[in-house]
Amino acid sequence: MAREISNQVRYYYDYHPTEEDLMGETAWHSELIDYLKAVLLWLFRDQMCAIYKNLNFYQTFEYREYPVAPDIAVIKGIPMELVRSWGADRIDIPPHVVFEILSEETWKKDLREKPAKYASMGVQEYFAYDPYEPPISRATARRLSGYRLDARRREMIEIQPDAMGWMWSEQLRCWLVPDGTYLRIYDRERRLCLTEAQAQALRAAAEARQAQRARQAEEEARKRAEEEARRAEEEARRAEEAQKRAEEAQERAEEEARRAQALAEKLRALGIDPDDVV
Repeated sequence: MAREISNQVRYYYDYHPTEEDLMGETAWHSELIDYLKAVLLWLFRDQMCAIYKNLNFYQTFEYREYPVAPDIAVIKGIPMELVRSWGADRIDIPPHVVFEILSEETWKKDLREKPAKYASMGVQEYFAYDPYEPPISRATARRLSGYRLDARRREMIEIQPDAMGWMWSEQLRCWLVPDGTYLRIYDRERRLCLTEAQAQALRAAAEARQAQRARQAEEEARKRAEEEARRAEEEARRAEEAQKRAEEAQERAEEEARRAQALAEKLRALGIDPDDVV
């Protein structure tokens, strides 16, 4: 749970809109930022990590310093805190990863000026994504641009994607993948990283499927038991009928033996030996 920090350094633009604030955001632009933040929050759920959206970052104590406010900033190794901005008193704790979502108004600055700006702040990796269709930068038609800090030279070096267009982030230990209006994040094994809501929905769906399979197994077991009971009952009925037929045959044999004995006695009474009768 985030904790609120008091006695923060006060800056003019913490209380007044910047040029970017006045531009506003489209609904789907904001949705993409919220989606990425949700994925990152779930990705780092078991680690100490602060993830901020549109937070002002400063490098000096100058009251009117104009801030840079990345769409998303990831700072690993520290807890999430409710801060108004990231002041110069924390200049030694720069973001490890920064994301900017390009717009018609900001794309040139995002691609041409901010790599150097973020390098001067000590940002380890910077990713800029163009969600527009067609892409804003018509010359390259490139959606994802990535930069990694060369600490010795204190400048950003462009990251090259692989043959599939996937770009590796050393700080996130994940792949970044353009997907139309969305930027997706995949883990080392190239499995899609989810938001908490997606993970819970997936888990619920898996549990529902497992419960359904269990119910089906129980139903099949019940049907097999009923079928076995029916077969056992049928076999018992046939055995009973066979026993009855055997008893009836025994009774008939005994009856025939009695009749034969009675006939033999009558023959003997008439002076005839029944053994001589053919």
